[in-house]
This record gives sequence, structure tokens and C-alpha cells, in this order.
Amino acid sequence: MMRYLDNAATSAQKPLSVIAKMWKETLLTSVNAGRGAHRKSLRAVNGINKTAESLARLFNIADPSRIAFLPNATYALNLGMLGALSPGDHVVVTAMDHNSVLRPAALWGNYTIVPAGPDGFVDPGQVEKAILPETALVVCTHASNVCGTVQDVKKICEAAHECGALFMLDAAQSAGCMELDAEDLGADLIAFSGHKGLLGPLGTGGLYAAPDVELRPVITGGTGSLSESLYQPDFMPDILHSGTMNTPAVMALGTAAEIIENPEEIFVRERALAKDFEADLKNMDGVIVYGTDGDNRNGTVSFNVDGTDPAVLEEYLDRQHRIIVRAGYHCAPLAHKALGSGKTGSVRVSFGYFSTDSDRMAVSDAVYDFLNAHR
Repeated sequence: MMRYLDNAATSAQKPLSVIAKMWKETLLTSVNAGRGAHRKSLRAVNGINKTAESLARLFNIADPSRIAFLPNATYALNLGMLGALSPGDHVVVTAMDHNSVLRPAALWGNYTIVPAGPDGFVDPGQVEKAILPETALVVCTHASNVCGTVQDVKKICEAAHECGALFMLDAAQSAGCMELDAEDLGADLIAFSGHKGLLGPLGTGGLYAAPDVELRPVITGGTGSLSESLYQPDFMPDILHSGTMNTPAVMALGTAAEIIENPEEIFVRERALAKDFEADLKNMDGVIVYGTDGDNRNGTVSFNVDGTDPAVLEEYLDRQHRIIVRAGYHCAPLAHKALGSGKTGSVRVSFGYFSTDSDRMAVSDAVYDFLNAHR
């Protein structure tokens, strides 16, 4: 029996209804949505719109047309950041952000990185201090993909707005498995993955832009609208919908969104597994656990065995116990530096929708066996 505990990368296990929808629509709707008025094209458009409506209900978004579908959260973050900024603008990011935020900021050039503490928290007051008169955008991850720390993004959003800047939320680790209320949060932009907590197929994600947010197109091309013009449409979602969309996958994402009725229940269950696993680890000599041990965390735990390369433990868990985890830097090098694992990276166990207490006990026992075998 294989136990999959790398849900922060992707939820490799999908509900059967999502798989069935993907298969069905691959047969029936493998056409180019919005290109033409024939019945198959219209079916594709209706399916995409239905998924937008399902996500809008889940995220409390009033206008589903403000959601654009993209291949992943990385595309969404890039298009949102680079599309919101103009020459001379300054952007604020944090040390806990993923490279999908840090690299676009570095590409832009005019940016400030707000540090994080060893518990993985970013102080909203430090974010406010980093905002300059020319700051146009503040970006922050909702939950760390390294250690699971959940940031106080509402306070960070308020700090950005008080200084006249837009706020962009990286919801790659929270969409679907944590409560995400766009209206209450007030974020101007929300980038999300479809294939992680939302339980959708690989190659799905999206970007929400609030009604008053104007974006510059970064990628242009055919959208099926205003085809007589040489210029990209300036309205959502078409401004971001250049080229052929993976319609069957987007429609299957809609099926997944309908399954998730209460993200907070999922969050509480995954957090409980993570906290119990962390308690197990802290009872073992030679194990170092990173990040917060409080309630402001999700189902991800990052740790190391003293004197052991994380990749060695990852391979051991896979080969000897058929447990899938991830080792390394998890595309977030500054987060590791803040947490104290900057020299090696870490082993990451991330619980998900299908994870059980049996999985938690199995990985705890496997780490304990590794310790005994290498003493």
C-alpha cells in the first residue's frame, strides 16, 4: 500500500467524479471554447462558465466573470503581478513566498522582501514599514508551502490598502482546504491552484481580479472575442484567456469545487493530523521541526533528522515504506533561511483531503525506524 503525503505539491488522489468528468469531457468537449458558434464550442463555453460560478460560490466572489482560468498558480501570480505593475512601481513581497512570487519580483527589479521569524510568521507591521510612496502592489502567501504557517493576510491586506497599494494573495496552499472569503478579505487579486486543495486535475489554476482592478495583458493572442482587433480585449476574463484552454480539465475542476462544501472542516482535520505528527516527531531524539506549533498552520510539516541529508530520508520512506513525501527547498529558499533550514532544505510531509490518522501513524513509525537503523 502506497501512502501519498505530498499534497502541498499536488493532490495526486482525485475524487472519482472528477476523474469521470475529465474522461467524459475529453470525449465530448475537446474543442476550442468560444471559437465559433457551433454546439460543441458553446458546450465548452458553458462548462467553463459553470466552473467559474462554482468557484465564485466557494470563494464568495460576486461576479464569476472576474475569474480567469490559467495552467497553474504560477501563471496566475506572474500575470497578476506583471499585469498590475507599471514602470516605476515598487512591489513588496515576503520571505515566506514561493519562487512563483519571488522570481517575478526579481524580474521586475524594484521590490522589497519583508523578513519572517523562525516560526514562519510575517509581521504585518513590518509589511507596512516596507511600503514606499511608489509601492503599487503587496503580495503574500496565505499559507507556507514549506512549514504550513498561515499568515494574517487580512491585516497585511489592510496595511496595503491604507497605503494606497493593491494586495495580491497567493492562495496556492489554501484554496479548497481553508476558508477563503474574497469579499471579507478584500484582496484585489487572488491566485489559486486547481490541482492542490481544490482536488482538480493537473494543469489547472486561476486568477481572480476585483472589479476595480485593471490589468495590462502580458500574454496576448486569440481569445474568441474582438477578433477583428489587433489589440487584446481589456475585460475579464478574456484579457487573460489567450490561446486554447484545457476545457475538460477546467470542467473537471468545477466538479471538484462542487464536492468541497466546507473548506474549514478540511482545514481543521488536516491541521489536526499535522499537529499530531509534529508531536510524534518532537518525541524523537535528533529530529528538528520547523515553523509554528500553534493553530495558525495547515496540514504541512517540515523537519529534518540531524546529520541526515533530507533526500536520504525521502528515498528511505519511499523505498522501504512506500510513503511519498518531498525533500529539498520546495521552491522557497528564503522561507528555509528564515526557518533555519537554509543549508539543507527539509523533509516535508503534507496531509491532504484523503489523508488519515493511519497515514500519520505510518509516517511517524517510518521516521522512528529510520532513526533506529542509523544510530
